[in-house]
Amino acid sequence: MLTFIITAGGIGKRMGGAIPKQFLLLNDKPILMHTIEHLHAFDPAAELIVTLPQDYLTDWDEMCQKYEFTIKHIVISGGQERFDSIKNALEKATGDWIAVHDGVRPFVSKSVLNQLLVEVKSYRAVIPVIPVKETLRIADGETNATVQRDHYRVVQTPQIFEAKLIKKAYEQKYTTAFTDDASVVESIGARVHLIAGNDENIKITNPLDLSVAAIILKTWKS
Repeated sequence: MLTFIITAGGIGKRMGGAIPKQFLLLNDKPILMHTIEHLHAFDPAAELIVTLPQDYLTDWDEMCQKYEFTIKHIVISGGQERFDSIKNALEKATGDWIAVHDGVRPFVSKSVLNQLLVEVKSYRAVIPVIPVKETLRIADGETNATVQRDHYRVVQTPQIFEAKLIKKAYEQKYTTAFTDDASVVESIGARVHLIAGNDENIKITNPLDLSVAAIILKTWKS
């Protein structure tokens, strides 16, 4: 069985509003609902666990009633760090494979999801990435230099893992070096396998992203 842990425990300061970004409307309903619906459509049998800010649990219940959102999911209160939220969610996860996905990424393609499921059975830890399109420079104080962008990739979610592996990795104490789930798993010596992600799978973190997402939604076919 597959478990999706959908991380929506942040308060979205970069969006600049009073409402966390995962609750902002994308066309007709909150972004988070679009994400949950898409993952549920991909695998109706998958276990869905959503991490939310403690102060917004009641608000989410009210949104589900308002938008008649009835997809079954488990709600977990988010911790101080994203690491803590995932750790809490892992205690409830029962799937053999666990995929961790940003609640504000509603456009991961079905082909990417399928490829993740295929590859994780061989590699145990698999993440989607896309090439860097812009020129990159490394800066250190007043010194800076161009770097070979071919050596770098932009990381997306969902990141998928064998359940035993990710649960073992999250037994560690948190450090600031843990920027995503792959970095947590990597720290215990596991190798992370890369697959090609899809360009539409943007993370909606600012007003421009929200405008782009509205355009994608009109024409996107997963």
